[in-house]
Amino acid sequence: MKKGPPMDDQRIQQLIDRQDILDCLTRFSRGLDRLDRDIFLSAFHEDAEIAAGPFVGSPAELADWSFAMHSQMQVLTQHDLLNHTCEIVGHTAHCETYYLFVARNTDETVMLAGGRYVDRLEKRGGAWRIAMRTNAIEWSSMPPALPLPFGDVPGIDDNGRGSRSREDVSYIRPLVNKRPSNIP
Repeated sequence: MKKGPPMDDQRIQQLIDRQDILDCLTRFSRGLDRLDRDIFLSAFHEDAEIAAGPFVGSPAELADWSFAMHSQMQVLTQHDLLNHTCEIVGHTAHCETYYLFVARNTDETVMLAGGRYVDRLEKRGGAWRIAMRTNAIEWSSMPPALPLPFGDVPGIDDNGRGSRSREDVSYIRPLVNKRPSNIP
């Protein structure tokens, strides 16, 4: 049986860096969807530059603008991260991450959009964060909205419910099941 290349320290560090970078990008999405400013800003260096849609500015300005827009226009959002490429040279990484954006709007319409986040991340003080982001928006659609599934099931929210705040089920520690056994 043919052996692959040995796992040297440099390769292991590159894998750790790639995971830290992906964790950073996930914090951006989670912070935005939960409207959690601290998590959102933890994805960026304070002096980062962002050009996203009509917005060009700093991370704090992006949080103010996007949180207000999403709160006013939508009752929920999902920023899903898909294909991801990452080139790391020293303490700089250039990444392209495909995304799918889904929103349930306040008027009960649904919006879908897709594109790519193109980022330059820098490792400073041992932490990878976004230093520059541009957003390539490539398509959008408004399919018909349908009622939320299982909304009529008694106790469906006993384990917690989705919320755009720290009241969201994902913040519950420890997460435990409070629903009785039920096999429909």
